[in-house]
Amino acid sequence: MDVRGTVWFVVLAYAPAWLLTTPLWLTGEGLSWGWAPVALTFMMLTPAVAAVAVTKWISPSGAPLRALGLTNPGGIKKWWRYAVLGCVGPLLAVLLALLVGYLLGVYRADWTGFSGLVEQVGATVVGEQNQTSPTALALTQLGQVVLLGWLHTLPALGEELGWRGYLTKALLPLGQPGAFLTTGVLWGLWHAPILLLGYNYPTVPIVVSFLMMGCFCVLVGTLLSWLRLASDSVWPAAIAHGFLNSAGTMAVIFSQAGHPVDNANVGLLGWSGWIVLILLILVLIMIGKLPVRIQVTKQGISKGVERRSRKA
Repeated sequence: MDVRGTVWFVVLAYAPAWLLTTPLWLTGEGLSWGWAPVALTFMMLTPAVAAVAVTKWISPSGAPLRALGLTNPGGIKKWWRYAVLGCVGPLLAVLLALLVGYLLGVYRADWTGFSGLVEQVGATVVGEQNQTSPTALALTQLGQVVLLGWLHTLPALGEELGWRGYLTKALLPLGQPGAFLTTGVLWGLWHAPILLLGYNYPTVPIVVSFLMMGCFCVLVGTLLSWLRLASDSVWPAAIAHGFLNSAGTMAVIFSQAGHPVDNANVGLLGWSGWIVLILLILVLIMIGKLPVRIQVTKQGISKGVERRSRKA
């Protein structure tokens, strides 16, 4: 295994990302700081910078773009089906997670009235004059989820180029379960500065938020890693990551008024949604898609993976 490259990647992915969050602390405004979205967007790009630096200068690869999954011999014809799955899969997974939360009693839903969404948007949009019906408002919001999914793909590529494009493949000598687990844990801890500010899990103690983010990143990371390895491209994983980010608002769209959404319990971030993620992983195992049969070129990203095909 390329230990030197892996260690340098972690250092270069963490240090600039954590540095970018310092204004959130120095201003005293945390995640409510006006420039926070910009800082978080640039933070998402740091794993890509780390991956490029490692593959170009620290542990040079003969074909860095190929090694990171930006290009592959088959081109888009080889991975477009996985890209479609990356679009549709997160939306369906979130819906299933909301349904599971509803059945378990931790998510109060208004599936057809969209009262929680109306409450969130306010009476200025949906009022006595029926300027916009709740259904039309919900459809508009769902359309925005799809549009934002594509817009989020580019910053998501910044993360995926690092975590799945480089790190998961670099850790394959540990076996696929070990690579997925280690990548997920490191990915989760990378969020540490903003988790301390209440990111994703503002209603639970800090220690619990770290544990929950770790579990989420390992489970989602396993599915993203499957997309990366099965397609031999980082693009499907980046698309799926973008749609996962945009689909988070679906919990509000279908919520019931008077019952704020708690990420610790609801959606894929919440424990009830992990049931869906675990089931998806088990399905991939049962149908023989996990572990992935990998076609490895002679000069791969990890020095420990040299055989033409293997099942780890």
